[in-house]
Amino acid sequence: MAYETLLYGVEDGVATVTFNRPDSANAMGPEMAREFNQVSLEIEGDRNIRAVVLTGSGKMFCAGGDLGAFAAAGEQARSLILQMTGDLHLGISRLSRNAAPVIGAINGTAAGAGFSIVMLCDLAISAASAVYTMAYTNAGLSPDGSSTYFMPRKIGDRRTRELMLTNRVLKADEALQWGVVNQVVADDEVLAEATALAKKLANGPTQAFGEVKALLNSSFDQSLETQMELEARAIAKLIASADGQEGLDAFLNKRKPEFKG
Repeated sequence: MAYETLLYGVEDGVATVTFNRPDSANAMGPEMAREFNQVSLEIEGDRNIRAVVLTGSGKMFCAGGDLGAFAAAGEQARSLILQMTGDLHLGISRLSRNAAPVIGAINGTAAGAGFSIVMLCDLAISAASAVYTMAYTNAGLSPDGSSTYFMPRKIGDRRTRELMLTNRVLKADEALQWGVVNQVVADDEVLAEATALAKKLANGPTQAFGEVKALLNSSFDQSLETQMELEARAIAKLIASADGQEGLDAFLNKRKPEFKG
């Protein structure tokens, strides 16, 4: 389908979603949130998609929520936010639970909801010029977009509190040191590097990647024994799968595996 605020394409098993409001810093408004939800459904329904890349048009990844739209809503702002976060959060949930790895190609500033979406990504490649800030409390607001779930799990509670309470701005090299991103490259190489990584993963055992995502997402909520049982069930399911059998045979016969996903 056609989108007004996003660009969407699929090639070689990789779906690329581009936030496409460059004249508005790719700010997350109600329409973009609705379309983000819709594109997550499209990705979920396409079994040929084996990796996802998220990026932005222009010089910014996503500068956060569209505060102008929130202010213009007046007394309806609460209802607008509930609808918008509902759409955004459904999209985030689907991408997180989809077996396909999600790669962030962070082409520029990621603030507020944009930073939250970075934290959703399984892996993230940052432009050298990109900066990262939560920014919510600067506007008297609290975070959304999954950041209070993913951020403490991925970078720790202390650093999360600092980012959310002080709105510290991280440059790309600091974001790398903090574990916000996995790699920093030249600005004009971000999308190419992220796409290359996505294509590599798309040719891998995506069922196994999905189990890794599910196990890590649940690990902070389970006891040791429960988590180990989930691990046992996951690996037992995978070893009986076509990809599991292919992986074993390839390893034993010293050849490159051909995973079907």
